[in-house]
Amino acid sequence: MSTNCEVNDIIPLSLGFSPCPNDTYIFHALVHGRVHLVQSSIASVQLEDVETLNEWALHQRLDITKLSFHAFAHVRDHYTLLQSGAALGRGCGPLLISGSGNKPARLDDWTVAVPGKYTTAALLLCLYQPAYRHLVVMRFDQILGALAAGEVNAGVIIHESRFTYRNFGLHCLQDLGEWWEQTTGLPIPLGCIAAKKSLPEEVREEFDHAIAASISWADAHPREGWEYIRAHAQEMDAQVMRSHIGLYVNDFSKGLGDEGGRAVHELLRRGAAVGLFAADPD
Repeated sequence: MSTNCEVNDIIPLSLGFSPCPNDTYIFHALVHGRVHLVQSSIASVQLEDVETLNEWALHQRLDITKLSFHAFAHVRDHYTLLQSGAALGRGCGPLLISGSGNKPARLDDWTVAVPGKYTTAALLLCLYQPAYRHLVVMRFDQILGALAAGEVNAGVIIHESRFTYRNFGLHCLQDLGEWWEQTTGLPIPLGCIAAKKSLPEEVREEFDHAIAASISWADAHPREGWEYIRAHAQEMDAQVMRSHIGLYVNDFSKGLGDEGGRAVHELLRRGAAVGLFAADPD
C-alpha cells in the first residue's frame, strides 16, 4: 500500500481480530461506527483464531491485525506495535495442564499440546521448560478434548479454556503467567495489535487512538455490544464470557505504558536469547 497519499485520501483498511470475548468487546464500537475514523475506513473485518492471524501476518495479509507477541517478533520488519488493544496483565497467563493418566518418566518424552506455533503460550512453555521437545500444535479449543482422551500428556490452554478445564477432570501443573511474573516481576504480554509499517504514520496513530476510544465506549455502554460478543464466543456461558473480558481487558488494553513496554521488551529479549527468533537491534 502506497504511503504517497493526498491529505484528503481515505485509506481503506483490512482488520483482523479473534472471536474471543475480549477482542469483540474491544472492537465492537469501532467496527459498528460508534467510533469514527477520519483518515481511513474499515473496508473488511476478519474474525479468526489468533494462530490463523499469526500465520497471515507472516504473509502480510491484513493491514491491522491482532497478533500473539511471539508472532509479532517474527514480523517486526513489516508491522509496528500499536499501544492500545493489547492483552497483557497479571493473573491472566496460559496454564500448563494435564490429566491423571500415566506419563513418561522423562519430560523430553512427553507430548504437549500448544495452541499454535507462534502463540505466546508456546513461547512461554519453551522458556519455562525447554525439556518439552514433542510439541503438538492444535487449535486452542481442541486441547481440552485431546487431554481428556489421553491423546497428549499435557497441554497449554488459553482464552476461556482456563475457566472450564476442571470440568474435564484436568488439573494445572503450572500457571505460566504466574511463573513469568515471579521470574521477572512484570505483567505477562500475551497479544497485541499491529499495523503495517507501510501505512502512513498518521493513519496508524489515528487507529491506535480509535481502539482506545472503542474500549472506553464499551465500558460506558456494557450492554450494547453483548449480542455481538455472544454471537462469536466459543464458550456461550455468560459468566465465563464476563470473566474472560474482565481478565483480558484492563488498563494495559488502553495503553501499554512504561511497565507494559518493559514487559514486551523482556519477553522478546528472552525469546531471542533462546533462539526462537532474531534479536531486535532497536
